[in-house]
Amino acid sequence: SGLIDGYYSFNSNHPASRANNLRNFEVKANQFSLNMTKFTLEHEADPIGFKLDLGFGRAWEVFHATDPAGTDIVRYIPQAYVSLKPKNAGGLQIDFGKFYTSAGAELTENNLTWSYGRGYLYTNGPYYHTGLRINKPVNEVFAVGVQVVNGWNNVEDNNTGKTIGLTTAYTPKNKKFAWYNNYYVGPEKNDTNAGKRNFYDTVVNLNPSDKANFYVNFDYGHEAKVGKGDAKWVALGVAGRFALNDKWAFSPRFEVYDDKDGFITGQAQKLTSFTLTGEYKWVEGLLARLEYRNDHSNHPYFDRGNKLGSAKSQNTLTLGIVAFFGPKR
Repeated sequence: SGLIDGYYSFNSNHPASRANNLRNFEVKANQFSLNMTKFTLEHEADPIGFKLDLGFGRAWEVFHATDPAGTDIVRYIPQAYVSLKPKNAGGLQIDFGKFYTSAGAELTENNLTWSYGRGYLYTNGPYYHTGLRINKPVNEVFAVGVQVVNGWNNVEDNNTGKTIGLTTAYTPKNKKFAWYNNYYVGPEKNDTNAGKRNFYDTVVNLNPSDKANFYVNFDYGHEAKVGKGDAKWVALGVAGRFALNDKWAFSPRFEVYDDKDGFITGQAQKLTSFTLTGEYKWVEGLLARLEYRNDHSNHPYFDRGNKLGSAKSQNTLTLGIVAFFGPKR
């Protein structure tokens, strides 16, 4: 499978940097830009399988920006892992390598999510992990998992400690409701195992009909400092998708992100964001999305013209085109 994805984003603040603040994929302002291309080779575990993603474009530079291995090494391989699924182990699957995080409501590729740009909860959470992942169905509707990984967004570890991930998934047969929980704990600082990070993420999906879908996503983070004190952040996101027919759909999204101590964004602030996305499907495998987004902070943070961090808000209008082929997941 594969995809190619590009956009034009207009920012009414006209930042001299030509960059949209607090964005991870539609980062370039007032210009055309290639977001990502991706080609995937995958074989389902029976009992041995694998997945290899090869990626190009600015999105993967942003995706890997903080990796200790350096972007030149890892940015072309978003995922690479092998899988083992023993035939008589009740659905147990073991993955080893580099894989997307289990946290969050939004997914990485634009053909798999509702909006063109990602919200604060995706942008400021983990993107990927490197290590071991184990998932096991308990029964037909409930599954549990455990992960032992290097940490957040690192192929090469930045310390000698490891991060533990615990996951649960409740997915009733009627598919009208689903509930996912993810908890990661471990040291994330450079060259020290002191001061662990605790991160809890929960997602509730509601699917009352084929034409209306919703999610609620809540995050809580806590980072213990090496000395005294700590940092906390809390976030809530809600979104919906409404299909008008086989061609047209629209998706509103609202988020509140309280970076109480400025640990995530570099400034203590409370952020809100409203996004409205209109989608048109020309044919299967070709989408166009027109998206309005307003970001607002209770303190000056966004760039306006040549003045860095001088505005409390930014407004963008983005047109994205996504072409893809192969399985949707």
